[in-house]
Amino acid sequence: MANCIINHGLTSFIMVVWMAINIFLFLWFYFFYDLGDEFYYTRHLLGSALAWARAPAAVLNFNCTLILLPVCRNLLSLLRGSFMCCGRTMRKQLDKNISFHKLVAYMIALMTAVHVIAHLLNVEWFTSSRQGIYDKLSTALSNLDDAGNTTYLNPIRNTENPQQIPTYFVFTTIAGLTGVIITLALILIITSSMEVIRRSYFEVFWYTHHLFIIFFAGLVFHGAGRIVRSQSSTTPPHNVTFCKDLSDEWGLIPECPVPQFAGGAPGTWKWVIGPMILYLCERLLRFIRYMQRVEYRKIVMRPSKVLELQLVKSGFKMEVGQYVFLNCPAISQLEWHPFTMTSAPEEDFFSVHIRSAGDWTDKLIDIMQKLPEGTQGPKMAVDGPFGTASEDVFAYEVSMLVGAGIGVTPFASILKSIWYKFKDSNPKLRTRKIYFYWLCRETHAFEWFADLLQVLEREMEERGMGQFLTYKLFLTGWDQSTANHVKVRFDEDTDVVTGLKQKTQYGRPIWDKEFEQVRKENPTSVVGTFLCGPAALASILDKKCAKYSDVDPRKTKFYFNKENF
Repeated sequence: MANCIINHGLTSFIMVVWMAINIFLFLWFYFFYDLGDEFYYTRHLLGSALAWARAPAAVLNFNCTLILLPVCRNLLSLLRGSFMCCGRTMRKQLDKNISFHKLVAYMIALMTAVHVIAHLLNVEWFTSSRQGIYDKLSTALSNLDDAGNTTYLNPIRNTENPQQIPTYFVFTTIAGLTGVIITLALILIITSSMEVIRRSYFEVFWYTHHLFIIFFAGLVFHGAGRIVRSQSSTTPPHNVTFCKDLSDEWGLIPECPVPQFAGGAPGTWKWVIGPMILYLCERLLRFIRYMQRVEYRKIVMRPSKVLELQLVKSGFKMEVGQYVFLNCPAISQLEWHPFTMTSAPEEDFFSVHIRSAGDWTDKLIDIMQKLPEGTQGPKMAVDGPFGTASEDVFAYEVSMLVGAGIGVTPFASILKSIWYKFKDSNPKLRTRKIYFYWLCRETHAFEWFADLLQVLEREMEERGMGQFLTYKLFLTGWDQSTANHVKVRFDEDTDVVTGLKQKTQYGRPIWDKEFEQVRKENPTSVVGTFLCGPAALASILDKKCAKYSDVDPRKTKFYFNKENF
């Protein structure tokens, strides 16, 4: 338990605070509508469904305030820079922005479902009351009209065709029509966000996610219909306790004037206007960056259908492990895709390695392969750079870098930067040990990255710092011909797959053994564990960090960090 607090203490605290606010808002507004005297007559028509509709609405307002903030990338980068003087634990929370975005979305979906179901019941009960199906008081309240000195309570005004009243009401009122639009937009957004859709049909996910514009527009106007109405004060006052059984005498005796009702003013816009302005500024900044010129320095096709783009942009400054969003108008004017930069800050260009992983990447690779040698590629827009967990790699005395497949890209930037720092004898380098693990399914995937490792290997040996970098390459998939080739050349000084002195290992790492070794070699260090890879591996490493961390501040502690886009 104590070990988990080291890695998840602040995250858990934030989640508890967020959930506590949701629970407080739900209970506060539930009892406000369930016990408030001004809603006595409204409750008589609707029962507890009134409170069950309004309480989720309050929670929805709060979460709709939050939903856009985690995807304001420039805001997060600004905050990350502001927190550089603070502890690494605070900065780690910013790296979990997508997870928090999803969590808020789940709460919005749940509260929307409760809100919709409750209001469907409300419409049914409003309709039945209007038709005189219920008691005398319900009929009297439903018959109040906007005439003379009266104001209505029941928004159902049409009784000509009882079978069509609920449908007519839903599709002809502001609240009903916007509610339908909001709900449909939310259903499309959520269903297209499933992992299988994002991985296989990213364009579907991308375009349907932009229905949030319709969602927020509908949300702002949803309350303008003022469907939920409360009793207004009158002179003399209408005493509910005394007058509820005297509906025939309303307006005839001084003690019971005709009750007056009014709908509450729309309030959702007050919750969402701030985040909407922030997001609008975010998109404006993206458009400005879209218009800035980007030049190709080099275009290289690497093995395993990996495209390397070396780009130059005026005023562009990066840090290790950061990522950019790329847009190629020749493929799509609207789609932006994230890619981690593989270049070092010390270089006069920035580079990305793009693996074939969908329609957009396939089209881009196809365009680049057809270009005549030495020519510039199609127009490319760049948004960024944006910070990630890997930025903090040099803030730790010891770092464990774990990459899976193309997930090695942020660590290419880090290792290149290390090479430059050693080359320039940078005295600010705090890190004294790096453990690097790369897991790949096929031998060709190692080829483009092995050159960098060979340079680093040679540089460390020349400077007598061979122990600074420990790297282990794991081949998780191979055939019989590969196995036979390895057997024949096993005694050679260099690895048959990579050409490095460090031999490639076959199979997956035994993480307990690796963490135990790191802890043994660094008994008093703070170790940052960084992953760019699948969620399943993240779960394993997260648990190992908690398992092998010691609560004693004088002993080894592991902090888990994961790349999130």
